[in-house]
Amino acid sequence: MRLPNLVFLKTSQSENELSLERFLIKNNEEMKTTVNETILSNQLSFEPVNHKNWDKFVQLFGSKGACANCWCMYYRLKLSEFREGKRDDGNKNAMKKIVWGNKPVGILAVYQGKAIAWCAFAPREDFIKLEISRVHKRIDDEEVWSIPCFFIDKNYRRHGLSVTLLKGVIKYAVDNGIKVIEAYPTIPTQEKLPDSFAWIGLYKSFERAGFTIVDRKSKNRPMVRYYTDIH
Repeated sequence: MRLPNLVFLKTSQSENELSLERFLIKNNEEMKTTVNETILSNQLSFEPVNHKNWDKFVQLFGSKGACANCWCMYYRLKLSEFREGKRDDGNKNAMKKIVWGNKPVGILAVYQGKAIAWCAFAPREDFIKLEISRVHKRIDDEEVWSIPCFFIDKNYRRHGLSVTLLKGVIKYAVDNGIKVIEAYPTIPTQEKLPDSFAWIGLYKSFERAGFTIVDRKSKNRPMVRYYTDIH
């Protein structure tokens, strides 16, 4: 790897060495990320959650239900119901009831037989909080399927997996005649966003997957879409 010309002015030898070390570390991490992303992309499969793979979903979400016993029910329930459901597996059982009713809830990314990532994906009207949102209210009468949240196994984060997962969702949409995919990602105001705030997805991931902004009532939470019949 050819290093760029580095100019050192009024710095000690130790500072010069530290600058070079940081440069090499950064480039090494970027190379590892690219390699890992390629490996995962080639070996992943994508499955809509159903009663047959429910155990994979449960294993991925773990004892905390992904985060604070959410079980991806936050957008599907009124706030009071959601809070109540955090106790005694209420939200988990609510999600299971939807799945056993053969309704769409989302897509799993599966690696070597194990679910390592999840993306909620269902008709927009299934998500109550979206339907009553002032910021992300409907912009037209299109039949829209929404992606309100993600969850990725901590061992597979920061490897470009969200982009790969989005591409899997797009393929599922194409195969099932879904014309419009909509999401509401965040544009971070700081360089590094804590994992706990990345569950709605990062705009840059959607952009890389081919989504475009269609509404920006919120500066940092734009509405983005992917039209499967155009791409």
